[in-house]
Amino acid sequence: MTHLTRRGVLCGLASIGTAALAAPAFAHQVTLPERFNPTIVNTGRTDWLPGEIHVVPDEFYLYLMYEAGAAYRYGVGVGRKGLYEPGVFTVARKAEWPWWRPTPAMIRRDPGQYAKYKDGMKGGPNNPLGARALYLYDDAGRDTYLRIHGTNAPSTIGSAVSNGCARLTNEHVKDLYERVPVGTRVTLHPKVTTA
Repeated sequence: MTHLTRRGVLCGLASIGTAALAAPAFAHQVTLPERFNPTIVNTGRTDWLPGEIHVVPDEFYLYLMYEAGAAYRYGVGVGRKGLYEPGVFTVARKAEWPWWRPTPAMIRRDPGQYAKYKDGMKGGPNNPLGARALYLYDDAGRDTYLRIHGTNAPSTIGSAVSNGCARLTNEHVKDLYERVPVGTRVTLHPKVTTA
């Protein structure tokens, strides 16, 4: 992928009249491998429409498109083997410091870790959903229990360890949260690798 220059992005945004989408000002407070720090990129994908989110699990990136072929790119952690669920979804709601409860399937898979939270956990820095959450619903308007959310374990960015959700650092999910309205289309692309 070719990185766009800050000047080129700002000029491009001004030309399409979307001044609200200024280049991100990330204060890199979390230490991640450089390739997972947010940046602006040329995706080369003109079929990905402005305003859409695309999660590419084999790359461990989430792309928020702002014009044809150009996106904000964030490093993510994704669902581990057997738990990643590709598809097309809609952000039906958003929450700051969200409340969390493990799904019944999570409790069955690992009761030692999750059963104690069967009644839920209030939002806060120890909550697995982190600082922000985007709730993904299917085309029938049903909650899929898939989320794009923060994490209290930033070292998991760039790996397949979650129960199916896409996770960003708390700092980065706060930035994404401000850019993404309810109603945004989200594509979780299929995994190509078997790992």
